[in-house]
Amino acid sequence: MDVSASDRQRSNVRLGIKLGFVALFFVGFGFAMVPFYDLICRITGLNGKTNAVAMVADKNTQIDFSRSVKVEFLSHSMPGVGLSFKPEGFSIRVHPGEISRMNYTITNTTNQVFVGQAIPSITPAVAAQHFEKLECFCFSQQTFAPGESRTVPVVFVVNPKLDPDFGTVTLSYTFFEAVKPQS
Repeated sequence: MDVSASDRQRSNVRLGIKLGFVALFFVGFGFAMVPFYDLICRITGLNGKTNAVAMVADKNTQIDFSRSVKVEFLSHSMPGVGLSFKPEGFSIRVHPGEISRMNYTITNTTNQVFVGQAIPSITPAVAAQHFEKLECFCFSQQTFAPGESRTVPVVFVVNPKLDPDFGTVTLSYTFFEAVKPQS
């Protein structure tokens, strides 16, 4: 039984149409992944994203003086970027619901302009949904002149709904050099 050229051509056209739909599906899927990933991160607290929606719903939060949470601060800069990056203190104790602040000192130790951004991470990840940064140098890119030193704040609140079993929350920043535009 010999397949005619016209049957083979029709079969190839159908296969081409199916593959075209598959390609369109994956292009759409690729574009949908960015907001979907962002949503998942905000809900779960992965990648340092905090659950701002949960905090906004609790605007009348009261300070819980009956307990305190130790907040640890870590800082890292990518090797070779020429930054000195450190918090003023390794840790502080805060009452849930209390507005707190920690300053970081960032120094460009090179003789070139540095443009970068700090990416936060909160551990344990479950605590991230109860940790809101009100003001943070990590919200935008930072530009440092050669040798410039700057003190920048992070202002935050630990929501009183944080499980009392969590005695320590760690806020870690990694400072990355911004992607340079292709010339």
